[in-house]
Amino acid sequence: MPAKVDDILEDIKSLTLVEASELVSKIEETFGVDASAAPMAGMMMAAPGAAGGGAEAAEEKDEFDVMLTEVPADKKIAVLKIVRTITGLGLKEAKTMVESAPIALKEGASKDEAEDIKKQIEEGGAKVELK
Repeated sequence: MPAKVDDILEDIKSLTLVEASELVSKIEETFGVDASAAPMAGMMMAAPGAAGGGAEAAEEKDEFDVMLTEVPADKKIAVLKIVRTITGLGLKEAKTMVESAPIALKEGASKDEAEDIKKQIEEGGAKVELK
């Protein structure tokens, strides 16, 4: 890849989830595209190969996405504090994330890390899913 593309990729990797969401919105606005249509196209292309991938499907998943699915109003502050601790986000970004449930708290987490995050969030009173 050209150095310019590598630099852009490194910048994107350093974004918070809120910043990445804002970036997607700006790209959609600027280029007149819809990012929500892209995953469907990818799944359609992957579907024909999936039929022959029985051996791969049997493998245990080693990366998980921790999804915050529901936050009761009376538990919002407690969950907000936990989200800040887990993600390292500022107060405003963490508040936005908690209010945006369902949302990914952590993507590509190991099984142990994902289970630990799930336990912390559930102890705070919110509902979490591992995908």
